[in-house]
Amino acid sequence: MADIKRIVLTGGPCAGKTTALVRIIEHFSSLGYKVFTVPEVPTLYSLGGWNYLTPNRQLYYEGERAILETQLALEDHFMRMAGVCTKPVLVVCDRGAMDISAYMTPEMWDDITRKAGTEPNQLRERYDAVLHLVSAADGAEQYYTIATNSTRYEKADEEGLRIARELDKKVIRAWTGHPHLRVINNHDDFERKLGRVIQEISSVLGLPQRVEEERKYIVEVVGDMPETIECDITQTYLVSEPGTEVRLRRRNWRGKTVNVHTTKKRTPDNELIETERQTTNALYESLLQQADPYRQAINKHRQSFIWRGQYFELDTYHGALDGLIILETKGVASKEDVKFPPFIRVVEDITGNTTYYNYNLALRGKK
Repeated sequence: MADIKRIVLTGGPCAGKTTALVRIIEHFSSLGYKVFTVPEVPTLYSLGGWNYLTPNRQLYYEGERAILETQLALEDHFMRMAGVCTKPVLVVCDRGAMDISAYMTPEMWDDITRKAGTEPNQLRERYDAVLHLVSAADGAEQYYTIATNSTRYEKADEEGLRIARELDKKVIRAWTGHPHLRVINNHDDFERKLGRVIQEISSVLGLPQRVEEERKYIVEVVGDMPETIECDITQTYLVSEPGTEVRLRRRNWRGKTVNVHTTKKRTPDNELIETERQTTNALYESLLQQADPYRQAINKHRQSFIWRGQYFELDTYHGALDGLIILETKGVASKEDVKFPPFIRVVEDITGNTTYYNYNLALRGKK
């Protein structure tokens, strides 16, 4: 049986998904992968005559229910074809099941998922990774256009940009809780955005990655925060062989829990191989018996948000590291400016400073 990975490529309006799909097919086909692309189901229905703006609420409901059922069936058919391939397979879904929830009330979503015999956690678990490309409406407004998508309802005016930004955030919230959700920033150079997509998929496939330092800063919060996605994280490091970092991460948000086991290993060429797998609560508790006795658990409260097209994670540490606040943004080039929000004051740039790697912060007696 072929080795199969299924990922979702999603994002707000005018995020660059179509161009990214072409690049994905070209790149991974050249590496010997069979690449299947599942088409964007809502667009199929829009082109067929249904639209989100219909005043007929029953028609709206039936359309959304049909989209979910078609999405699941279409993915299942592609996975069945992937299962008979003789080489490794990458199945890329142009949007996934949870995207649909961003366009309706929670009550309607609960109803149509129940009738489809599923629920949100099951839908997230269908995919090995979710890559969210930030809409050009947030931080790259000069590139926002509706010319490339005749079914797009968010027009290129101020109100349309506002709607697009809000929709972008709704889609991220819908996927929050997936253990491999990655948000891809906007960049002045669109090639860099595409490069980050390739990098994240390569990581899912277990291919060696060039080591790139994430931009990190010790900060203070000096103003009111915008709406953020919040969760509490407990990170425990396990005993491992030299040159390998193994951690357990438990993420709690809105009464839900996700456990992820991660292994990071550097090659002699200073490339990084990272593997992640979601674990059950029972396996999580069992693996805790392998906790590194020289390292304490890291406890932190995370607030995630987008500011001017860049995705930030603000971690406030508790316990032995109480008072430490670190801001991180991924995928920003070393020569690219970080667009710090006005409610953040930078105390110190710690990019590349190994003292502040979580693995080292966990050392007992560290403060």
